[in-house]
Amino acid sequence: MNLNDAIKQRRSVRAYQDKQVDPELIRKIFSDAQDSPSNCNTQPWHVVVVSGAARDAVEQSMVSDIMAGKTPTPHFTPGDQNLKDEYRKRQIDCAISLYDSVGVKYEEKDKRQQLMLRNWQFFGAPHAAFFSMPKTMSEINAVDMGIYLQTVMLLMTANGLASCPQGALAMYTDKVQELANIPENHAIMFGLSFGYADESNPINQFEVGRANVDDLVEFISEV
Repeated sequence: MNLNDAIKQRRSVRAYQDKQVDPELIRKIFSDAQDSPSNCNTQPWHVVVVSGAARDAVEQSMVSDIMAGKTPTPHFTPGDQNLKDEYRKRQIDCAISLYDSVGVKYEEKDKRQQLMLRNWQFFGAPHAAFFSMPKTMSEINAVDMGIYLQTVMLLMTANGLASCPQGALAMYTDKVQELANIPENHAIMFGLSFGYADESNPINQFEVGRANVDDLVEFISEV
């Protein structure tokens, strides 16, 4: 698969088959992702991949905190806060398309909450990865984290795997940090659920559009 195909085919998958990924393939993907660029080659990322009993323990911890009404403890401001104008509209349009794909109306709050809870159940994926970096690092290093995540996702796509990047997995950090053995001096930035897509599930059929390149990119050759 060439790069353009991987970029076009990658999407956020929210339903997975009950099928484990070969541990050697997982290791190869993260090994290949080490070629991802970073500022001054600092490579700020620290990743913990959870599978099997470890994955289940982390899920149970997050869901228990949510059901108990515990206050989230994110290390970073959630990305959906303070959105305005076209950014807020894109967020709403995406959410409505997601709800429509599974026949949920916006006013059906209980059903929407059940869909939201699926985030912390890894959407049924058999594997998840948690990405963190030292708390002493800055926004510049966070850019490196995003570049690295994109590299991982494209490698997964090229190897027949599906994934979903999730800020939600960085919301309940206390027990997750302990269970996933994430260093105390690290901040969890996001998580990634991954595995083999369940293509029969309608939630994986909905599509979101993209803005026109001319709305977001300017090409200047004269001053």
